Amino acid sequence: MKKLIILGTIIIMLFVTGCGKKDAGDIIKDLDKKVSSATSYQVEGRLQITNNDDTYNYDVTVSYQKPNKYRVSLVNTSNDHEQIILKNDEGVYVVTPSLNKSFKFQSDWPNNNSQVYLLNSIISDVNNDGDRIFEENKEGYMITTKVTYPNNTNLIKQKITMDKNLMFKTIEVLDSNDIPQMVMKFNSIDLKANFDDDFFDLDSIIEQIDTNVEEKTEESNAIDDIIYPLYIPMGTSLVDKEKVAKTDGERIILTFDGEKPFLLVEETVSIEEEFSVIPTYGDPLLLADTVAALSSNSISWVSNGIEYYIVSDAMSQVELIEIASSINTVATIK
Repeated sequence: MKKLIILGTIIIMLFVTGCGKKDAGDIIKDLDKKVSSATSYQVEGRLQITNNDDTYNYDVTVSYQKPNKYRVSLVNTSNDHEQIILKNDEGVYVVTPSLNKSFKFQSDWPNNNSQVYLLNSIISDVNNDGDRIFEENKEGYMITTKVTYPNNTNLIKQKITMDKNLMFKTIEVLDSNDIPQMVMKFNSIDLKANFDDDFFDLDSIIEQIDTNVEEKTEESNAIDDIIYPLYIPMGTSLVDKEKVAKTDGERIILTFDGEKPFLLVEETVSIEEEFSVIPTYGDPLLLADTVAALSSNSISWVSNGIEYYIVSDAMSQVELIEIASSINTVATIK
């Protein structure tokens, strides 16, 4: 009888000990439940992007409400230029307050690739990678997963760092040489955020823009220096350049011909007197210091008072982005 009591005690102790220690699968399930059960959240942090030898920093605020509403504010810390990615029942918008305009997309964003600042996307990457690597340390946990950036195949994995309470601290997106190309540092995560009824409406953002007109940038009416791409595909070269006067500025058209022909247009941007919504083909793309519009054969973006547009029927989206990323956007305007 005494032996049975001792044996039973040992079994109970082993059971209790086993229940107290969670394995990697349990922790990932807890993480999934924690994020998935949130009906809304707000995230604040700093995003650092490396493009060639340049580094760009954004102050990021992400607001989310189930099932599918997003409002992402991206403020470039070098010039305080803000853009807002908005998704609601009407579509996907990229709002540029400084220009008093918005570009409207019919897009699957943010479901078409990984998103380093969206909690839903991070959890999806974790769940979809059966070969993920889980590590535990004194501070918390680290999970390494594959990522999906179809327009930048050099980005292959991410390291997700969390504390013991399963709150994200940092995420590093690494290239094939294990060099971080994007780093998201989370300053705060509120999984019980409350928003006004019109918070995810475009009209509410427009009203805020109207009350902050002093933040708009000054218009330029001329381009002092032509900006050339540092990367041009093999067998392709510049064959023509033309400067055209516009009513409110000027436009430069660069024609490249050869094995991978393309057209590069640079023009001065104008600030709309009344807020305008411009239908746009493609998807939003975070491109170094701005949010671009990427379609199957073109990419366009605005940077430092200049609007850029690249179009080609002979190049992939990856090649278009490579040319766009090579353009030194510190333009001289007058």
